[in-house]
Amino acid sequence: MIEIGGIAARVTADDDEFLQMLEQRYVGFARHEGRAEIELDIELDDTDERDPDADVCVTHHAGAWHIERGDLRAEWSPATRRGSIRQSANPYSIDAVLRILHSLILANDGGFLLHAASVIRRGKAYLFSGVSGAGKTTIAKLAPSDGILLTDEISYVRKEDGSYFAYGTPFSGELQRVGENVAAPIGAIYLLAQGKENRIDAVPRAEAVRALMGNVLFFAEDGALVESLFNSTCECVARVPVSRLTFVPDPRVWELIA
Repeated sequence: MIEIGGIAARVTADDDEFLQMLEQRYVGFARHEGRAEIELDIELDDTDERDPDADVCVTHHAGAWHIERGDLRAEWSPATRRGSIRQSANPYSIDAVLRILHSLILANDGGFLLHAASVIRRGKAYLFSGVSGAGKTTIAKLAPSDGILLTDEISYVRKEDGSYFAYGTPFSGELQRVGENVAAPIGAIYLLAQGKENRIDAVPRAEAVRALMGNVLFFAEDGALVESLFNSTCECVARVPVSRLTFVPDPRVWELIA
């Protein structure tokens, strides 16, 4: 099973070598016991067109979500939590499916996936959101030695009992290092900007919502779920401090953060 964000997906396939590859890919997130909330059957098909950079298409019909990309075709039923994947024999195809499935589940539960690095320090998680090149990996590299890396690319945000928590993910960016499979309440979210000094500036709530929505990872063109994501983002901004962090690539920036 692959457990991300406290949600376990049991993966079955007829190819033992492929399953061993998945266990290595998801080290720290793979486990063999416990209850699974998602069931996925994988069929390997090397005759499929292999283009992981092709646009992904996520649609909903006949009670199921359908996911297509050049290297994969998948189907998943929210009612039964069962699904199937036909893909080429690489772990990056299932990576994409897992991100999409988790984004759909979170959209209904008040959470979301966010383009952001996240680090736990002193019991709180700090998220650093931005587009590619904004400095997510850099700020993660600069974290003090007592910081716990959750991710340098895709942060997993869950709402639990009215509070927001960040979970570690195996989805890495330039660091090419999976996060720790732990969670902590979110202390603050920072919108990244690189400049000539280290400083933190207040951000109006409406601007914070727009910025986070622009970095939310979501693939389905579904009006109801998009509205749910917008409402979730608004509530998160109302409960979690959001500021703009301008920084230079120097470890001293963490003296301002935590």
